[in-house]
Amino acid sequence: MMTRRAYKLTAGSRADLIAREESLGAPGNGEIQVSVKAIGLNFADVFSVWGLYSATPKGEFVPGLEFAGDVVAIGAGVTNHAIGDKVYGVTRFGAYTTALHIDARYAFPLPQNWSYAEGAAYPVQALTAYYGLHYLGNIQKDHRILVHSAAGGVGVWAGRIAKHFGATVVGTVGRQEKVAFAKTQGYDEVLVRGDLNTLKDRMSNASVAGFSASENEQHPGYNIIMEPTGGQVLKDSFSLVLPEGRMIVYGSAHFATNDAKPNKLKLIWKFLKRPKLDPQAMIAENKGVLAFNLIWLYEQTDKMMQLLKDIEALNLGKPHIGETFNFDKLPDAVAALQSGKTVGKVVVLNEL
Repeated sequence: MMTRRAYKLTAGSRADLIAREESLGAPGNGEIQVSVKAIGLNFADVFSVWGLYSATPKGEFVPGLEFAGDVVAIGAGVTNHAIGDKVYGVTRFGAYTTALHIDARYAFPLPQNWSYAEGAAYPVQALTAYYGLHYLGNIQKDHRILVHSAAGGVGVWAGRIAKHFGATVVGTVGRQEKVAFAKTQGYDEVLVRGDLNTLKDRMSNASVAGFSASENEQHPGYNIIMEPTGGQVLKDSFSLVLPEGRMIVYGSAHFATNDAKPNKLKLIWKFLKRPKLDPQAMIAENKGVLAFNLIWLYEQTDKMMQLLKDIEALNLGKPHIGETFNFDKLPDAVAALQSGKTVGKVVVLNEL
């Protein structure tokens, strides 16, 4: 039996994220025990800490979806891992810790030239971008793609994937200082998010950013829009979707704030005022919206494994680590993610 430190809480407030020591027994049948060296942060973590993520466990739980580390013990029936293996993986919560048990199917060999931080930064956001663009968006060569939050973890992979498939890709970011970084990830043009109105104006004038005048005269708009924000951004984005196009919705970041705990009255107001799309209008315009939650994909084990293999085969490079924090500063890492100022991935390192 080993001792671990874990940020365990009953959902409600970031202030309740306090590391506590506890015992961790032997891994169960089909499980491995991992000494966690790095933890990847995601916006879903913020909502799970607040208790606003639909898949959040009831009662006390350990947040966190991504990890990387060393295999230190193996349960009965495990044949695909050995003690000492370096692995990365995904878990349905439980990653905010120095050690964990995980179904061996959800841990993967860490690429030889990757750091623990890069392993922990990889699976959730790469899967989100690839599944959204390829499987739901049906990306094709010469498609025109719009990606919101282009400088974030999903945005980094979406830019690379779009260019791999021969698409033209425009990104939006929340701050001017993120524009230059996003352009390094394959984007043909990057706009600050307030420029959505500019995009709409250009569209009405048969001119969309990043495309030639002749192209825009024929096809103003986008074949795929990757939309993680919600609210007015979602509403405005749908007007930019071309006939036969798709808006892929995978988040609602506009509900998040910098606060340690949610302002429930404000959240209720935002929820009631959220845009509502009319299926009848979709019929008339021959376009649609698809949405997904990565927890659903996590439960489709074989599909998730195949997706990771497919992404690896694209050879898109390593994740981009924007900021790292020590394990003892994990709540500060969550706050940094909430601030909207980070680029790429926020990772927590366990240096114990």
